[in-house]
Amino acid sequence: MPVEITWWGHATCTVEDSNVRVLTDPLFARRLAHLRRRRGDLPPPGAHQADVALVSHLHADHLHVPSLMRLAPGTRLLVPRGARRAVPGLRRLSHLRVSEVAPGDETPVGDIVVRAVPARHDGRRLPLGPHRSPALGYVIAGEARTYFAGDTGLFDGMAEEVGPVEVAVLPVGGWGPYLGEGHLDAGRAAQALARLAPRSAVPVHYGTYWPIGMDAVRPHEFHAPGDEFVRLAARHAPGVAVHRLGHGESVRLEVAR
Repeated sequence: MPVEITWWGHATCTVEDSNVRVLTDPLFARRLAHLRRRRGDLPPPGAHQADVALVSHLHADHLHVPSLMRLAPGTRLLVPRGARRAVPGLRRLSHLRVSEVAPGDETPVGDIVVRAVPARHDGRRLPLGPHRSPALGYVIAGEARTYFAGDTGLFDGMAEEVGPVEVAVLPVGGWGPYLGEGHLDAGRAAQALARLAPRSAVPVHYGTYWPIGMDAVRPHEFHAPGDEFVRLAARHAPGVAVHRLGHGESVRLEVAR
């Protein structure tokens, strides 16, 4: 059975494996604080449907309570350990089955298992307080093993922490003209790809949101990361098939371990 990945923009994807729909970092907003969606239509209502939704960390562009409110009753929701203390709005999600997870935790959902893995990123709910939760990635293991990196920097031991995977969904940019510590740009994402050595990769977390009033500030950082990742991945990890998707586009991957 093929694995299908649909990119809805930013870090929001649907991964379908073994008849299970996994939704990553749901963000269905046209505007979020000082950010506005500059490319791609908002995900359609069908994108809100999932068996399980994964939240990688507590930043508002990854844990967006109004978007989570749109998930169907009974949907599983995995959030980093400590999230309910740090984000009181999660208490409004009484229609969802919310579980807090930490690196190493495994959650069965239908015929897949979701394993939380470490990420190198600030896990606080900035700028609202000091409460910390671990930033996470996730490995979705079914017919394939798909790594959703969330938001992370490159770190020693990444390949060992993640383990063998066939597909990597990697951030390659951000939402502003400068990337701080704890992020992957196209070059560092290509290096991560060389370490992880999957068969296929999908770049995400670029080309969707941008600060209001900053359209002319380093616009190449908005448009270019996807193509730059394709170019650099060919240099650093030539054996990996990279699929640069447009918003709302899908790729079906025939993967055999």
